[in-house]
Amino acid sequence: MSFFDKYIKAVRFLLPSPFTIAIALTIFTLILGVLWPSPDTSSEISWTEKTITVLNYWNDGLWNSKGLAFAIQMMLMLLLGHVLALSKPIDKLINQLLPFCKNNAKSALLITLFTLLVSWFNWGLGLVFGAIFCKKIMEYATKSSIALNLGLIGAAGYSGLMIWHGGISGSSLVKISEHGHLKDLAPESVKSTVPELMDFSQTVFSSMNITITLSLLVLLPLTMYILGKRAPIKIPELVKQKEERKDEVRLIGAEKLDQSSFTGIFIGLAIVVFCVFLAFEHPSTKSFQFINPNYLNLSLLGLALLCHGSINSFIKSVEKAIGGTAGILIQFPLYFGIMGVVKDTGMISDIAAYFQTISTEFTYPLYTLL
Repeated sequence: MSFFDKYIKAVRFLLPSPFTIAIALTIFTLILGVLWPSPDTSSEISWTEKTITVLNYWNDGLWNSKGLAFAIQMMLMLLLGHVLALSKPIDKLINQLLPFCKNNAKSALLITLFTLLVSWFNWGLGLVFGAIFCKKIMEYATKSSIALNLGLIGAAGYSGLMIWHGGISGSSLVKISEHGHLKDLAPESVKSTVPELMDFSQTVFSSMNITITLSLLVLLPLTMYILGKRAPIKIPELVKQKEERKDEVRLIGAEKLDQSSFTGIFIGLAIVVFCVFLAFEHPSTKSFQFINPNYLNLSLLGLALLCHGSINSFIKSVEKAIGGTAGILIQFPLYFGIMGVVKDTGMISDIAAYFQTISTEFTYPLYTLL
């Protein structure tokens, strides 16, 4: 058994599904919440009463309206990015890049570079773009007898995950750019010291983040190129998939609106123009305060409609992409329930206070990261 086979077996043995992990974390947090010292020491309550109280904290967090709104925002960000990746312009871009993939090293470099660039714009788009690019390169390599290392090509396709959270669709970055979100998270004792928001000039477009992003854009493709020169290669053998047969249907009446490219392009262009207007009309355009989850999703909707052309093509892509959002839909409420417990039991305040006492301005970011 090779090292990689052993690694895969170990991962399968140790790691259950993400939903199972979310349930396990929920149970662990509930037990910890019951055992955690109560912030109100003036009166003693029984274990039964405390358990019921903690369960109520969990239930309140589970159905927190702001948390559910965040889940929908993230679902749309992933869904619309996926839909955009399935459009003809993206497919055309990938096809134009294929002739430059003349060997294993160049293929790995190009996949990494363009997946990073696309992922910086939107993580859902980058995730699917990388997978499609990999598949097309393998098909191109099979036809052109180009030897590849499929493991390296696959890794290059997911390299965008190393940069996406420093981009404009990073979930925490777009969320703290919303007015009042940070204050809602803060305890009452420190709420007055917490800023109303942190715009993109302080996060995405800060000098530190730009330096890290540019470094990754240079170093990752070069690393993949070097690995591509050294990795063992062979010509991929892909099984031909049957092409779906499309029966022509005569369109009548309102069906023509769904199939018309004019409809989708007009609506998509109108949304994109409106987004541009919102950007320039905002009083703090220079600090990018107009960018938030709702603005990004509206922009993605307009671009997706514009690139697909017809409403019918857009809807079919939505149907293909919707399955990818299942994890967010079913898991995020559990995470909100966990947040409800750690916040209302005082657990999060106690942990934060402890790290404040043992930290300096230099070590606190390190402890936070760990």
